[in-house]
Amino acid sequence: MANFYTDNPDLKHHLTHPLMEKIVALKERNYTDAEKYDYAPLNYEDAQDSYDKVLEIVGEICGDIIAPNAESVDHDGPSVADGRVTYAPATQENLDACRKAGLMGMAMPRRFGGLNFPITPYIMAADIVSRADTGFENLWGLQDCAETIYEFANEEQKERFITRVCQGETMSMDLTEPDAGSDLQSVMLKATEQPDGTWRLNGVKRFITNGDSDIHLVLARSEAGTKDGRGLSMFIYDKRDGGVNVRRIENKMGIKGSPTCELTYKNAKAELCGNRRMGLIKYVMALMNGARLGIAAQSVGVSELAYREALAYARDRKQFGKAIIEFPAVYEMLSVMKAKLDASRSLLYECARFVDVYKIYDDIAKERTLTPEERKESKHYSRLADALTPLAKGMGSEYCNQNAYDCIQVHGGSGFMKDYACERLYRDARITSIYEGTTQLQVVAAIRHVTTGTYLNLIHDYQATEVRPELQSIKDRLASMTETYAKAVEAVTAVEDQAYADFMARRLVEMAGVTVMSYLLLLDANRNDSFTRSLEVYVNLAEAEVNKHSGFIASFRPEEVATYKVD
Repeated sequence: MANFYTDNPDLKHHLTHPLMEKIVALKERNYTDAEKYDYAPLNYEDAQDSYDKVLEIVGEICGDIIAPNAESVDHDGPSVADGRVTYAPATQENLDACRKAGLMGMAMPRRFGGLNFPITPYIMAADIVSRADTGFENLWGLQDCAETIYEFANEEQKERFITRVCQGETMSMDLTEPDAGSDLQSVMLKATEQPDGTWRLNGVKRFITNGDSDIHLVLARSEAGTKDGRGLSMFIYDKRDGGVNVRRIENKMGIKGSPTCELTYKNAKAELCGNRRMGLIKYVMALMNGARLGIAAQSVGVSELAYREALAYARDRKQFGKAIIEFPAVYEMLSVMKAKLDASRSLLYECARFVDVYKIYDDIAKERTLTPEERKESKHYSRLADALTPLAKGMGSEYCNQNAYDCIQVHGGSGFMKDYACERLYRDARITSIYEGTTQLQVVAAIRHVTTGTYLNLIHDYQATEVRPELQSIKDRLASMTETYAKAVEAVTAVEDQAYADFMARRLVEMAGVTVMSYLLLLDANRNDSFTRSLEVYVNLAEAEVNKHSGFIASFRPEEVATYKVD
């Protein structure tokens, strides 16, 4: 029997990071929940044991059910008839297994039927599920939308809807429209308030993942005559009330088990979530940050599968009398794949831990006044989470695509055939750098943390950590790399030309990303020697990237930007 948690010791390494002790104590309110619920942990060790057992269940279901079903799900896909979606039979089997195991609403409070897990072990489950079937993660992982209801809905709505999610009902976030993709302030789905306080929704949504879900979060225009984000509000639509039909399912390249729907709203009854006019300005931003962290986890899961498939094939395939893993061209490719996987996973869980701290403080603030020190700490971790989320999503998804590409390359001609899983994962990987904000949009989100020094300050914090003597030479190389990055930032920001700054943004963000990930791998290797090889390989890669971008910036004149403009 396969278990996608226990066969990967790197997961346990990240689950037991030193910051987790603080996170768990805050989440469990110093373990006072044990007074109300007999299954709540009594201490940190008890909590870790609980996470461990649940993740073992996730790993078992993924290894024995979801992964073996992935090929048939990819082949069969969902169907639509009379405005309703029917999942592929194996997808329904996957959902039933997750519901039966109680794996829905993992991060929701116990009072609603959830497991009260921090974000970090929940994201770890998403990582595992994505390795098993990337498309299924889109269905299972949308339980994360319940976080928005928990943060912004009223207590009665929380009780009604979150309880249902924890019992296994599915969710979707209905944001995109035919004329409003990344530009969500152009959303025009009309919301009209009724005398009884409910609302009616009319219009069309497109590219909605799991669009025939039980509970929808819907971005709609509540303020007549407005055309920007200030006229948008967030609504909760309950499928039981009717009024929303699936017009079609998109015929996609990959993640084919996840129905991507075009929806028609015809006088659909809905209720306001939170306050009017805050739909895009506040609620969607929070929703999208959570979704981007989920896609970062999805990307790492795909990278994991790509590496494992490539490694297994390289060990088995023989050419010229020996296994191809013995050829430098192949083992270099594999070692780089593993380094990119480890680097993106380290960034993912660092980001998840930062999200955990500030979100838990936000939750505690609803119960009591935070101390000045707690408010300061919450603000600090919120800023770090805001900085690392676009890096984790942007660079993690790019590495995911690169690893999927290299997986096929290791397989050679066989990788182009449907006989191997790498063909499917290559198609599945492609969307990760597109949806929930393209890599280019992640650069836009990240660049302010370059120019304001968030990344550099974080790097300096990492530099302050003492490392084992045998790692000191690598730490010295990273110090030099950091200096090169800082000088490049200074050179770009010294030029008062916005077009030039925008042109160089990608290079600066990539330099920040590879430098941060290099330090994270250094800290991982400092705790666990199994990461040392990936650290050494990745630092070679990161140094080359930093030097390449630094050299380009140094030799490039601002007026040359015009050369790249296409008529």
